[in-house]
Amino acid sequence: MELSTMLSEAFGDAIEVTLIDKNDSFYFGFSKLDVMFGLDNPDKVRLPYKKFVKPGVRLLQETISRVDPVAKRVTTDRGTHEADFLVIALGADYDFAATPGMSEATEFYTLEGATRLGEMLPSFTHGRVLIAVGGAPFKCPPAPSEAALMMHEYLTRRGIRSACEITLIFPLEAPTPPSPETSRALLAAFAERNITFVPDREMRKVDTQRREVTLDDGRVFPYDIFLGVPAIRAPKMLEESGMTEDGYVPVKPKTLETRFPDVYAVGDCARQGTPKAGIFAEGAARAVARTLIARLRNEEVPVTHEGKGVCYIEFGGGRIGRVDIDFFSNPDHPTGIYHEPSVAMRADKEHFGSSRRARWFGL
Repeated sequence: MELSTMLSEAFGDAIEVTLIDKNDSFYFGFSKLDVMFGLDNPDKVRLPYKKFVKPGVRLLQETISRVDPVAKRVTTDRGTHEADFLVIALGADYDFAATPGMSEATEFYTLEGATRLGEMLPSFTHGRVLIAVGGAPFKCPPAPSEAALMMHEYLTRRGIRSACEITLIFPLEAPTPPSPETSRALLAAFAERNITFVPDREMRKVDTQRREVTLDDGRVFPYDIFLGVPAIRAPKMLEESGMTEDGYVPVKPKTLETRFPDVYAVGDCARQGTPKAGIFAEGAARAVARTLIARLRNEEVPVTHEGKGVCYIEFGGGRIGRVDIDFFSNPDHPTGIYHEPSVAMRADKEHFGSSRRARWFGL
């Protein structure tokens, strides 16, 4: 949507941009937590694609079945589309089969899953809450930590926190590895709220009958309510197209070029050198848009993918923290600047969503 918007702003009807998505609407990733904890309605967070109207852009609701990166041809359930430039932004699919039992378990990384858990939580009065991740990389790295902190607030608000345990199984050594300061703040928040944090471990199996999760080190964690984070993989059609290596589409991190001429890949389906989160997909899309605009104008092509992103982190109590992450400027390791949680930061997060709603959907 950002790439299409930029191309439309630059050229209007002078070029033809075709945007294909199998869904009829879009929602921000952070909406799922709001829905799960009853802070928003699943129907209200959906932004209908029929509102995405830009000069020069055709938005088609079709399901892609095949991508030919050599011919720059895309086959869908309704026909075939050919292009001069092809941008792959298919995201990553949830791989429920990668974790035995996950397909029967509850999860909060789809809007449907978050809605289902939101319907279950009011009847939960005591017991063990288990949040577990199926492996790295996974989408939106701060979200499991946010879920734990928001769960604490939710149970406290209902007056049942003392009757509940909260455990977070996390596949990384720290909650936010690029920013040690953010990780320390989250760990302190966990300790203050009596949330058990189990780092550097992945769930290997979910037994929904016995209500327990087995980790990669053999330990078993029982639960009364389970918040799962499914493993992910690039869509299988990209593997079948010969575009993937080790599960994802390799690209040049600074330009997002694939090994196929005039074919780019952005977001979660690509190995673009940044986390799998919407803000980094958007930044990559802006970089590709600037490249295409320059190429179509026969201008010098800029290298503009900065690998930067802003992540807002819900700490509960209306307070939101922020970390500004930069993956490319420091050649040794990514860096992150931490901003302490505050109520005032909520306005920043709300502006993040409202500005994009207005820009993309005119809402």
